[in-house]
Amino acid sequence: MTVDEFKKSLAAGAPPPGLPPILEALWHDGKGDWTAAHDLAQDVADPDGAWVHAYLHRKEGDAANAGYWYRRASQPVCREPLEREWETIAAAFLSRLPG
Repeated sequence: MTVDEFKKSLAAGAPPPGLPPILEALWHDGKGDWTAAHDLAQDVADPDGAWVHAYLHRKEGDAANAGYWYRRASQPVCREPLEREWETIAAAFLSRLPG
């Protein structure tokens, strides 16, 4: 799945079947449901979850908390527009999906 296909899936009422939880979190954020995205991201206890968690707290406007999660993700604090960061994260995770 490409980022464009992933973005188009936001028109649906539910995320595409079989998405890993971290991509499901980004999908919910793309739909405007920050709380569902955050709930999913905080349950992914690895650097991927921390990266999405950082993005979400940056989006929320909590720079200190976002900084903590960027460090946990071993990612630099993002200074790009939020939409661009969302696409970057989505592309990174989508590239790992099988076939």
